[in-house]
Order: sequence, then structure tokens, then C-alpha cells
Amino acid sequence: MAIPDFQSVMRPVLAAVADGMPIALSVLREHIASSLQLTETELHERLPSGKQTVINNRIGWARTYLNKAGLLHIPAKGMVQITELGLEALRSGPERITVSWLKRYPEFASFHTARPSASSITTVPQDLQEEATPDERLTNAHQELMQSLADELLAQVRAASPSFFEQLVVDLMIAMGYGGSRKEAGSATQATGDDGIDGIIKEDKLGLDVIYLQAKRWSNTVHRPEIDKFIGALTRQRARKGVFITTSDFSVGAREAALSLDIKVVLIDGTELARLMVENNLGCSVKQLYEVKQLDTDYFNED
Repeated sequence: MAIPDFQSVMRPVLAAVADGMPIALSVLREHIASSLQLTETELHERLPSGKQTVINNRIGWARTYLNKAGLLHIPAKGMVQITELGLEALRSGPERITVSWLKRYPEFASFHTARPSASSITTVPQDLQEEATPDERLTNAHQELMQSLADELLAQVRAASPSFFEQLVVDLMIAMGYGGSRKEAGSATQATGDDGIDGIIKEDKLGLDVIYLQAKRWSNTVHRPEIDKFIGALTRQRARKGVFITTSDFSVGAREAALSLDIKVVLIDGTELARLMVENNLGCSVKQLYEVKQLDTDYFNED
């Protein structure tokens, strides 16, 4: 089965501590994972940040929400214990405890009430927001913003002149750590006169190796003949590495052609180009930074 959303985890969390005895959070996690019959893959699936597993994140937020509603008590660090309200919820509550249902408890309603500013209004339906943990909502919002930015960047690049695109390719390679200085990279990427190669750039600041470039500001799909022509030019130059960048995309045949040889050829389509521009702050800038902090349990360790 798929990993349940954190609301679907709340009742199993209560059921796991129904005997009224305190239980360690680590033991609770093992119990929930077992009761949900999660596969090894699901047990090890991680959030996009890579810092926590999805199931542990959802169990953690389920515990937090149940605690805020007064259904769980945290008697000591890393421990969980059910309350009388929690036992009552097991007896008379719904089979699936939801955020909306928890709002019957005034303390939880006060905790969960959103106070957004006028500039942070979201269009995501409330029921969909409640399906995800705060960590997941933050990640989803960030991914949506990054996708929107990437789309805008690619539209701007496609509308630019061919000469601007050539300079953009140089700037991107420099931003990624190739080509040495801008001056060196700019002079190194002048047209070579060989059909199929637009320029050459240093692989490192010392110039120990070079990378041959092909840049196509196209709207149509790049097909295999273009890749074959690029490979032929690389072969004539006895080159070992090449990068083919386009604002469009590559056909299946084009991608297969780039894989079936000893020369290393990297294909960067429009989607990947926009992603690399975002990652390297090329054509975009940081608008605002948010710090997400978590409890430092080591600080409270009195041993």
C-alpha cells in the first residue's frame, strides 16, 4: 500500500498507545510502520530535502497535531502517552481523524488558525492543504514557484536573439564552474569554423581539458541527424567531451545517438536549461529567504 497521508496516520498513532502507558517515539514509529505493512522502499522513501523519511515525518506531525488537540501527552523527551480525550476519541471519534475534525478542540483550532498576509494568499483548496504536512506544503509551494520561474526563464531565452543565447551558454558554463574567467571563456567560444561545433570552452580553470559546444535556440525538436553531425565534428577534432544545448527538446533517436559511443556527449534540453539557470542564479535572483528550524534535542540532553 502507498504511504498514508499524515491525517490517516493519526488514529493508528492513538491506537498504538491505547493502553495508556508512555511509549518511546522510536517504538511508536516501528509500531506504525508495521501496522501499515509498509514495504522496504516505502519505509526508506525520503522527503525532497533528503533529511527525513516520509513516514517518520508524517508520524511526527500526527503526534504534534494530536498533542495540540490534547489527545496525546508528551511526558518526557521522545515519549508519547494518550490522554483521556485521546481515549474518548478512539471510542467515539471517526475512523479517520482529520484536521477539520480536530478543530472541535479549541486549543487545536487556535493553533491551526492561519494568519496569512494579503500577499501570501494561496489558491490551494483547504482540503488539499490539510492532506499534507506543513513540511510537504512548504516543499510543494517551493516546487511550484521554481517551476513557474523556470517556465518564465525559458520563455525569455526563446524570445532572445541568437547572439544573446550564445552568451547565455557561456555564462551558464562559467556559473557551473567551467571556462575559467568570463574573458577567457568568451574568447574560447568563438566560432571554430567547423560545421557542427559552435565553440570550445575550458573544462577547468587550468585548461587541462576542453569541452566542445553546440547551441541551438530552436522551437522544433532536435532529431538524430543533428546529433550525428555534432558527433562527427567531435570525432574530427579528436574531442572526448561535448555539450549540445537547445531551447527545445530532443527526440528519442537523438538521445539514443548520444549514448551509443565512447565520446561523452551531454544533451541539455529547454527544461534542463531552465533548471540549471535557476540552480546557478543565472537570469534570476533570490527574492526572499525563509529559515525552517527544528528542535535541537541534543541541547536538552542532561546526561
